[in-house]
Order: sequence, then C-alpha cells, then structure tokens
Amino acid sequence: MFLKLALAAMIPALLLPLYAAWRNEGIWEAMMAFSSFSAKTGAIILMVSVVRDDWMIGVVGVIVLSVGNAGLMLLAHILKRMGEQ
Repeated sequence: MFLKLALAAMIPALLLPLYAAWRNEGIWEAMMAFSSFSAKTGAIILMVSVVRDDWMIGVVGVIVLSVGNAGLMLLAHILKRMGEQ
C-alpha cells in the first residue's frame, strides 16, 4: 500500500523538472532538469518492479539510473568544449 502511494506521489514530482526545462531558456538549466527527470524515472521504474515483484523491470531501472545520466554528462562536456573554442 505504501509503495503505491509513494508511486502516486512521484508522478507529479516527475513533471516539475519538465516544466522547469520548458520555462527556462538556458541549456544548462534544461540539462539539469532532464537529468533530474532521468533519475526520477529510474526510481519510479524500480518502485514498479518492487510492486510487481518483477526483477527484469528492476534491471531496466538500474540501467536507466547508471547509464542515463552518463549520456547527459557527455553532452554537457561536449557543449562546454564547443563554447571554449
């Protein structure tokens, strides 16, 4: 019961970074918002895997958490290098 309630509370919290990315004009604020969205999505996937008792969904959540932000960090590094030249 608690996990379902926490899951229902995380869905509106997931939309806050998307609103922040839509509202701001800066690329860095948008990247931070998308990174937050990725982390929250991974946490929601892990919670769903616990509720459904399905470890394969949990593996997908772990992959999203570990690899999702690495791509954003690589993109931020490339954008920083392009700004220096």
